[in-house]
Amino acid sequence: MTDIAHPSYPRGGFVPPTRFAVPGRIAVSNRAAATWQRATVVEIRRETPAASTFRLSVPEWQGHLPGQHLMLRLTAADGYIAQRHYSIASAPDDSGEIELTLDHVPDGEVSGHLHTVARVGDTVEVRGPLSGFFAWPGDRPALLLGAGSGVVPLMSMVRHHRNAGLDVPLRLIVSARTSEDLIYADEYGAETTAVLTRSEGRIDAARLAPFLGAGQPDGGWEAYICGSNGFAEHASRLLVDGGQPVDRIRIERFG
Repeated sequence: MTDIAHPSYPRGGFVPPTRFAVPGRIAVSNRAAATWQRATVVEIRRETPAASTFRLSVPEWQGHLPGQHLMLRLTAADGYIAQRHYSIASAPDDSGEIELTLDHVPDGEVSGHLHTVARVGDTVEVRGPLSGFFAWPGDRPALLLGAGSGVVPLMSMVRHHRNAGLDVPLRLIVSARTSEDLIYADEYGAETTAVLTRSEGRIDAARLAPFLGAGQPDGGWEAYICGSNGFAEHASRLLVDGGQPVDRIRIERFG
Protein backbone atom coordinates (compact mmCIF):
# COMPACT_ATOMS: atom_id res chain seq x y z
CA MET A 1 0.00 0.00 0.00
CA THR A 2 1.36 3.43 -0.94
CA ASP A 3 0.82 6.66 0.97
CA ILE A 4 -0.54 9.67 -0.91
CA ALA A 5 -0.63 13.24 0.25
CA HIS A 6 -3.44 14.99 2.10
CA PRO A 7 -3.12 18.47 3.60
CA SER A 8 -3.68 17.91 7.32
CA TYR A 9 -5.31 15.89 10.09
CA PRO A 10 -6.69 17.18 13.36
CA ARG A 11 -5.75 15.79 16.72
CA GLY A 12 -9.02 13.91 17.19
CA GLY A 13 -12.17 13.05 15.25
CA PHE A 14 -13.21 9.51 14.37
CA VAL A 15 -15.53 7.53 12.08
CA PRO A 16 -17.03 4.01 12.34
CA PRO A 17 -14.79 0.99 11.75
CA THR A 18 -14.56 -0.82 8.42
CA ARG A 19 -14.51 -4.53 7.62
CA PHE A 20 -11.22 -6.42 7.61
CA ALA A 21 -10.57 -10.10 6.90
CA VAL A 22 -8.10 -11.87 9.18
CA PRO A 23 -5.94 -14.52 7.47
CA GLY A 24 -3.48 -16.94 9.00
CA ARG A 25 -3.14 -20.18 10.91
CA ILE A 26 -2.77 -18.64 14.37
CA ALA A 27 -6.03 -17.51 15.92
CA VAL A 28 -6.58 -13.77 16.09
CA SER A 29 -9.44 -12.25 18.02
CA ASN A 30 -12.08 -11.21 15.49
CA ARG A 31 -13.49 -8.74 17.98
CA ALA A 32 -10.12 -7.06 18.50
CA ALA A 33 -9.41 -7.03 14.78
CA ALA A 34 -12.74 -5.35 14.02
CA THR A 35 -12.74 -2.70 16.74
CA TRP A 36 -11.13 0.72 16.38
CA GLN A 37 -9.48 1.96 19.55
CA ARG A 38 -8.19 5.39 20.49
CA ALA A 39 -4.42 5.42 20.98
CA THR A 40 -2.34 8.22 22.49
CA VAL A 41 1.20 9.00 21.35
CA VAL A 42 3.36 8.82 24.49
CA GLU A 43 6.85 8.86 22.94
CA ILE A 44 8.49 9.63 19.60
CA ARG A 45 12.01 8.31 19.12
CA ARG A 46 14.28 8.86 16.12
CA GLU A 47 15.89 5.63 14.85
CA THR A 48 17.56 6.76 11.59
CA PRO A 49 17.34 9.90 9.43
CA ALA A 50 14.29 8.37 7.72
CA ALA A 51 12.67 6.28 10.45
CA SER A 52 11.12 6.99 13.84
CA THR A 53 9.46 4.88 16.51
CA PHE A 54 6.08 5.96 17.86
CA ARG A 55 5.04 4.53 21.22
CA LEU A 56 1.28 4.40 21.67
CA SER A 57 -0.81 3.91 24.78
CA VAL A 58 -3.80 1.71 23.92
CA PRO A 59 -5.67 1.03 27.20
CA GLU A 60 -7.90 -1.70 25.74
CA TRP A 61 -5.13 -3.47 23.83
CA GLN A 62 -5.64 -7.24 24.12
CA GLY A 63 -2.06 -8.22 23.31
CA HIS A 64 -0.34 -9.48 20.18
CA LEU A 65 2.08 -12.07 18.90
CA PRO A 66 5.48 -11.05 17.53
CA GLY A 67 5.15 -10.47 13.79
CA GLN A 68 1.56 -9.23 13.81
CA HIS A 69 0.50 -5.81 12.54
CA LEU A 70 -2.33 -3.34 13.00
CA MET A 71 -4.28 -0.77 11.01
CA LEU A 72 -3.73 2.87 11.91
CA ARG A 73 -6.30 5.47 10.89
CA LEU A 74 -6.28 9.26 10.68
CA THR A 75 -9.34 11.41 10.05
CA ALA A 76 -8.98 14.96 8.70
CA ALA A 77 -11.17 17.89 9.71
CA ASP A 78 -13.03 17.62 6.40
CA GLY A 79 -13.86 13.95 7.09
CA TYR A 80 -11.20 12.53 4.78
CA ILE A 81 -9.83 9.23 6.11
CA ALA A 82 -6.42 7.70 5.56
CA GLN A 83 -5.37 4.35 6.96
CA ARG A 84 -2.40 2.06 6.60
CA HIS A 85 -1.09 -1.24 7.94
CA TYR A 86 1.95 -1.06 10.22
CA SER A 87 3.91 -3.88 11.82
CA ILE A 88 4.18 -3.88 15.60
CA ALA A 89 7.78 -3.44 16.71
CA SER A 90 7.44 -4.06 20.44
CA ALA A 91 7.42 -7.40 22.19
CA PRO A 92 4.11 -8.50 23.67
CA ASP A 93 3.60 -7.48 27.28
CA ASP A 94 0.81 -6.28 29.55
CA SER A 95 1.82 -2.60 29.61
CA GLY A 96 -1.05 -1.42 27.41
CA GLU A 97 1.55 0.26 25.17
CA ILE A 98 2.87 -0.75 21.76
CA GLU A 99 5.50 0.61 19.39
CA LEU A 100 5.43 1.21 15.64
CA THR A 101 8.53 2.12 13.63
CA LEU A 102 7.76 3.99 10.42
CA ASP A 103 9.80 5.18 7.47
CA HIS A 104 8.97 8.71 6.37
CA VAL A 105 7.56 7.96 2.91
CA PRO A 106 7.85 10.93 0.49
CA ASP A 107 4.38 12.47 0.10
CA GLY A 108 2.99 9.81 2.43
CA GLU A 109 -0.24 10.98 3.99
CA VAL A 110 -0.05 8.80 7.12
CA SER A 111 3.71 8.51 7.66
CA GLY A 112 4.13 12.15 6.63
CA HIS A 113 1.63 13.30 9.25
CA LEU A 114 3.19 11.21 11.99
CA HIS A 115 6.74 12.30 11.15
CA THR A 116 6.09 16.01 10.66
CA VAL A 117 2.91 16.90 12.56
CA ALA A 118 2.24 14.40 15.36
CA ARG A 119 3.39 15.23 18.87
CA VAL A 120 3.31 13.46 22.22
CA GLY A 121 -0.25 13.64 23.52
CA ASP A 122 -1.89 13.39 20.09
CA THR A 123 -4.42 10.63 19.42
CA VAL A 124 -4.88 8.28 16.49
CA GLU A 125 -7.02 5.20 15.93
CA VAL A 126 -5.77 1.64 15.71
CA ARG A 127 -7.38 -1.71 14.97
CA GLY A 128 -5.78 -5.07 15.63
CA PRO A 129 -3.74 -7.08 16.07
CA LEU A 130 -4.18 -8.45 12.56
CA SER A 131 -2.99 -11.59 10.75
CA GLY A 132 -1.65 -14.77 12.23
CA PHE A 133 0.30 -15.96 9.20
CA PHE A 134 3.49 -14.00 9.92
CA ALA A 135 3.30 -14.38 13.69
CA TRP A 136 5.95 -16.26 15.68
CA PRO A 137 4.70 -17.72 18.98
CA GLY A 138 8.23 -18.47 20.19
CA ASP A 139 7.78 -22.24 20.09
CA ARG A 140 10.04 -23.11 17.13
CA PRO A 141 13.48 -22.12 15.80
CA ALA A 142 13.22 -18.92 13.75
CA LEU A 143 15.50 -17.66 10.98
CA LEU A 144 14.66 -14.02 10.25
CA LEU A 145 15.67 -12.06 7.14
CA GLY A 146 14.78 -8.37 6.84
CA ALA A 147 15.77 -5.36 4.77
CA GLY A 148 15.24 -1.70 5.67
CA SER A 149 12.04 -1.21 7.64
CA GLY A 150 11.24 -4.86 6.97
CA VAL A 151 13.13 -5.53 10.17
CA VAL A 152 10.29 -4.05 12.27
CA PRO A 153 8.13 -7.19 12.80
CA LEU A 154 11.29 -9.27 13.09
CA MET A 155 12.53 -7.03 15.91
CA SER A 156 9.34 -7.78 17.79
CA MET A 157 10.37 -11.45 17.60
CA VAL A 158 13.94 -10.71 18.76
CA ARG A 159 12.68 -8.61 21.66
CA HIS A 160 10.20 -11.30 22.68
CA HIS A 161 12.94 -13.93 22.51
CA ARG A 162 15.08 -11.86 24.88
CA ASN A 163 12.35 -10.66 27.23
CA ALA A 164 10.86 -14.11 27.68
CA GLY A 165 14.28 -15.75 28.11
CA LEU A 166 13.53 -18.29 25.37
CA ASP A 167 16.18 -20.89 24.58
CA VAL A 168 14.73 -21.87 21.20
CA PRO A 169 17.25 -20.87 18.47
CA LEU A 170 16.67 -17.54 16.75
CA ARG A 171 18.88 -15.75 14.20
CA LEU A 172 18.37 -12.43 12.42
CA ILE A 173 20.06 -11.36 9.17
CA VAL A 174 19.25 -7.71 8.51
CA SER A 175 20.17 -5.64 5.45
CA ALA A 176 20.52 -1.85 5.19
CA ARG A 177 22.27 0.48 2.78
CA THR A 178 24.65 1.98 5.35
CA SER A 179 25.19 1.89 9.11
CA GLU A 180 23.26 5.18 9.32
CA ASP A 181 20.23 3.45 7.74
CA LEU A 182 20.31 0.46 10.09
CA ILE A 183 17.18 0.61 12.25
CA TYR A 184 17.67 -0.52 15.88
CA ALA A 185 21.47 -0.61 15.37
CA ASP A 186 22.16 -0.23 19.10
CA GLU A 187 19.96 -3.19 20.04
CA TYR A 188 21.50 -5.96 17.99
CA GLY A 189 23.40 -8.71 19.76
CA ALA A 190 24.98 -12.05 19.01
CA GLU A 191 21.81 -13.29 17.32
CA THR A 192 22.12 -10.69 14.54
CA THR A 193 24.18 -10.45 11.37
CA ALA A 194 23.99 -7.01 9.73
CA VAL A 195 24.79 -6.60 6.02
CA LEU A 196 25.49 -3.08 4.71
CA THR A 197 24.76 -3.28 1.01
CA ARG A 198 26.65 -0.21 -0.20
CA SER A 199 29.93 -1.52 1.19
CA GLU A 200 29.34 -5.29 1.36
CA GLY A 201 26.81 -6.07 -1.37
CA ARG A 202 23.48 -7.88 -1.02
CA ILE A 203 22.78 -10.82 1.24
CA ASP A 204 24.02 -13.85 -0.69
CA ALA A 205 24.31 -17.63 -0.37
CA ALA A 206 27.60 -17.33 1.51
CA ARG A 207 25.93 -15.19 4.20
CA LEU A 208 23.20 -17.78 4.71
CA ALA A 209 25.37 -20.90 4.44
CA PRO A 210 26.27 -21.00 8.17
CA PHE A 211 22.57 -21.21 9.05
CA LEU A 212 21.47 -23.81 6.49
CA GLY A 213 22.36 -27.43 5.91
CA ALA A 214 24.48 -28.66 8.82
CA GLY A 215 24.03 -25.27 10.51
CA GLN A 216 20.33 -25.77 11.14
CA PRO A 217 18.97 -26.57 14.60
CA ASP A 218 17.18 -29.86 15.26
CA GLY A 219 13.91 -29.83 13.35
CA GLY A 220 15.06 -27.05 11.03
CA TRP A 221 13.98 -23.41 10.86
CA GLU A 222 10.73 -21.57 10.41
CA ALA A 223 11.93 -18.76 8.13
CA TYR A 224 10.44 -15.25 8.13
CA ILE A 225 11.27 -12.74 5.39
CA CYS A 226 10.15 -9.10 5.40
CA GLY A 227 11.11 -6.33 3.00
CA SER A 228 10.49 -4.98 -0.48
CA ASN A 229 9.21 -7.18 -3.28
CA GLY A 230 12.70 -7.44 -4.72
CA PHE A 231 14.27 -8.38 -1.40
CA ALA A 232 11.56 -10.95 -0.64
CA GLU A 233 12.07 -12.68 -3.99
CA HIS A 234 15.85 -12.64 -3.63
CA ALA A 235 15.91 -13.88 -0.03
CA SER A 236 13.33 -16.61 -0.56
CA ARG A 237 15.26 -17.89 -3.60
CA LEU A 238 18.45 -18.08 -1.55
CA LEU A 239 16.69 -20.01 1.20
CA VAL A 240 15.13 -22.52 -1.19
CA ASP A 241 18.44 -23.00 -3.01
CA GLY A 242 20.01 -23.63 0.40
CA GLY A 243 17.51 -26.38 1.20
CA GLN A 244 14.90 -24.53 3.24
CA PRO A 245 11.46 -26.12 2.63
CA VAL A 246 9.14 -23.77 0.74
CA ASP A 247 6.27 -24.48 3.11
CA ARG A 248 8.39 -23.24 6.02
CA ILE A 249 9.05 -19.80 4.55
CA ARG A 250 6.72 -16.95 5.54
CA ILE A 251 6.94 -13.71 3.60
CA GLU A 252 5.63 -10.22 4.32
CA ARG A 253 6.41 -7.66 1.65
CA PHE A 254 5.78 -4.02 0.87
CA GLY A 255 6.21 -1.68 -2.09
